[in-house]
Amino acid sequence: MSVDDISARRRRDIVDALRRGVVPSNGLDALAVGLDRFVAALDEDLDRAAGGGSVFKAVRGEYGAGKTFFTRWLAERAKRRGFAAAEVQISEVETPLHRMETVYRRLVEHLGTEQFVPSALRPVLDGWIFALEEDVLAGGEIAEDDADGLDRAVGELLERRLGEISRSTPGFAAALRGYRSATARGDRISADGLAAWLGGQPHVAAAVRRSAGVKGDLDHFAALSFLQGLLTVLRDSGHRGLLLVLDEVETLQRVRSDVRDKALNALRQLIDEVHAGRFPGLMLIITGTPAFYDGPQGASRLAPLAQRLATDFGGNPRWDNPRAVQVRLPGFDLDRLVELGIRARDIYGSPRVDGRIDDAYLGILARAVTGRLGGQVGVAPRVYLKKLVADVFDRVDQFDDWNPREHYELTVRADELTDVERNAASADDVELRL
Repeated sequence: MSVDDISARRRRDIVDALRRGVVPSNGLDALAVGLDRFVAALDEDLDRAAGGGSVFKAVRGEYGAGKTFFTRWLAERAKRRGFAAAEVQISEVETPLHRMETVYRRLVEHLGTEQFVPSALRPVLDGWIFALEEDVLAGGEIAEDDADGLDRAVGELLERRLGEISRSTPGFAAALRGYRSATARGDRISADGLAAWLGGQPHVAAAVRRSAGVKGDLDHFAALSFLQGLLTVLRDSGHRGLLLVLDEVETLQRVRSDVRDKALNALRQLIDEVHAGRFPGLMLIITGTPAFYDGPQGASRLAPLAQRLATDFGGNPRWDNPRAVQVRLPGFDLDRLVELGIRARDIYGSPRVDGRIDDAYLGILARAVTGRLGGQVGVAPRVYLKKLVADVFDRVDQFDDWNPREHYELTVRADELTDVERNAASADDVELRL
């Protein structure tokens, strides 16, 4: 996507996100610097998932290498191809990896599509019901005004579509039937409760569960079957598949050893299930630091997992294989950081900024920010873009006589940095005249 393809509204959203120091929620292609080498292989993977296959990929990068940007950029590409996507942050307290019921619940909470923001479960369920009705009517045997006949035919088609789910997870299938029935009769309370139960939410009212013939709450073992059911519903409602990102798996290194071992084994089992074809339409991505993949407290603790993730990286990232099970992000150098600044300037779209902020100044600011972060270019993009938009572009756009070379002093304060950026910085508060 070129800058010219981005609408004015999306440009404003991107600029506002950069001004706040966060990753934009859309338009990431326009900011994707150095990712062209991955496009062909990732598109092949998405095509394989769309064709009913399942794919696993591990993304490797140091802190600041752009792993979150990479996966959100990929999610945006996937959604444009008709996929649903979800990003789940792995954490010891809120989303422990060894408790798949929690992972599934977070997946549903963050489920999004090209048309619907998270959580898109209800629109997906409603689209699934609509698709069933359309398929019945397309057969030509039921008239659209035959409400009773349509209801029976849709119920029969539903049973055929849910046959496989009914065998593996009868509760999921029963809740889907109950959701359709509650929606048809206008019972909003039951429909809301059953949608929540299908999303893995605990503490759904007993009366609602009884109305659909389901019991209890989701547990670890049923969660993977629920994922199968969700994939079926996504496919039947017109989506090509699901991109699921498990972000920051390196946090497993900091938990208790028994919890860590459970989580590593759960990850190994999940990867095996993907490779075995249990989840048609799923593309699963994990992200982690090199320490997770290679260190003694990470994947190396579980030999079968280490074997599944093993990838031979040479010294020169130029020759890395984008089709390998594990890919590494080389991170930024100063030239790429300046290129990122140029793209941000183009997206900002101000004639004043274009005329008064040249590439040379973008390089000056890039070197200054990087210098205050211990010379670690990979840690600099977020702070660089925030300073560039909020401190420089905005002022140039508003004040005719403001010149950053004369009037701007770069200040990097501890309270505006992440932990990683703060550790890289040489001082809590530093002022540089540019």
